[in-house]
Amino acid sequence: MKLNLTVSKIAQITHAELVSSHPQAVVTSFVTDSRVIRPGDAFLALKGKNHDARQFIPQVLQKGASVVLAEKGFALPAGSDVSFILVDDSLKALQALAKYHRLNSTLKVAAITGSNGKSTTKQMLRAICETAGETIANMGNFNNQFGVPFSLLEIQPKHQYGVFELGASHPGDIREIASLAVPDVAVITNVSAAHLEFFHDLETVYKTKTEIAECLNSGGTLVYNADDPLLARLKTQYKGKSLSFGFHPGADLQILETEKFSFTYKGEAYVLDIMLQRHDKLNAAAAAAAAIALGLYMDNVKKGLLSYTPMPMRMERLQKDGVEFILDCYNANPASMQNALEILGRETATPRIAVLGDMKELGETSKEYHRLIARQLQDNGVEYAFLAGPEMKYAYDKLKDVPGIHAFYSLTPSGWTKELSAALKKGGTCLVKASRAMNFENILKEI
Repeated sequence: MKLNLTVSKIAQITHAELVSSHPQAVVTSFVTDSRVIRPGDAFLALKGKNHDARQFIPQVLQKGASVVLAEKGFALPAGSDVSFILVDDSLKALQALAKYHRLNSTLKVAAITGSNGKSTTKQMLRAICETAGETIANMGNFNNQFGVPFSLLEIQPKHQYGVFELGASHPGDIREIASLAVPDVAVITNVSAAHLEFFHDLETVYKTKTEIAECLNSGGTLVYNADDPLLARLKTQYKGKSLSFGFHPGADLQILETEKFSFTYKGEAYVLDIMLQRHDKLNAAAAAAAAIALGLYMDNVKKGLLSYTPMPMRMERLQKDGVEFILDCYNANPASMQNALEILGRETATPRIAVLGDMKELGETSKEYHRLIARQLQDNGVEYAFLAGPEMKYAYDKLKDVPGIHAFYSLTPSGWTKELSAALKKGGTCLVKASRAMNFENILKEI
């Protein structure tokens, strides 16, 4: 975090009440962990639903903090030489600082949202941008109301490009965080059934994802998936600059049905010496289209995608004891589950084994979508299915009497670990997939 702002300027940005005898003191960064405060540090006391860092203000003052930004409602120490920046909402203050910092930078920003493929597209686009200049991107799950502003505050003068993934669990989430990033390019990978516990239907998911277009910088470009039936509406409904990608013949950047990743753009064909699954071809096309919209060249696209390495637990392939494992434990929703099972179905090394855990946050649609997995297992020639989690019971009930599939169910994986180990002795291919909360990557340690 490189702020270099005076205490009075921070108070102005955050619409705060300032109690300070040193309004011109300069703050270079804020510390949010009271345990690592050092003399002279500035402390940001964030308040959330389950956490209120104001309780640690006495400790940080004892350690020598010189500035405290916190929500109003606590007793100020008498006679203190510390500068207090008192705000109504600490999260809104953090976001205001982040937006100010971003708008006072010179880098070009791409923001990426969608139900699936956000992180992979982000990493691919990051790899492309790095061939052209210093690039910053948010890490891991820093894609929400807290994570995005913290990531934006890491922007430094050396950065020429920023690539930020934006996640959403509720309507309005994308608008809230995209308005901080003010992207020059906004990417929507797809719209599918994810977080339906909060969105309720696909139309609401679509409206939430497309909030990103409202937050584009002046003259910015919207990049979207022309294959997605909901996003395809944007071709006629969106009036700003846009660039579409997909296998659809009408896409601006059209992916070709070839073994290697190839596409056409403005009448020219481009072939890259990389092999990608169909879903990753879409992610690569999204990254390529975004790079073009950022003003990069095809040479950058080729170099970047050739240097890209897949993320851990995202269709990650591992070899163990003669078995090909496909580890996809970072997230699970109906679209990504169907895609993963179709990939398993194309594997030639048999038996095909599916180790599956619950898809979370599907609300009232959970029973329907988990039952659908039974049909997908059949359609993709899976011989063994190991299912765990309360929601996977719906899939098992549909599957247990199906001939040709050996199905096992338990509330937790420990209920069938022994049977899984026996099945794996036959070799073949094993898909391990579940929502992140299921911690299915630990299964490989148990077998």
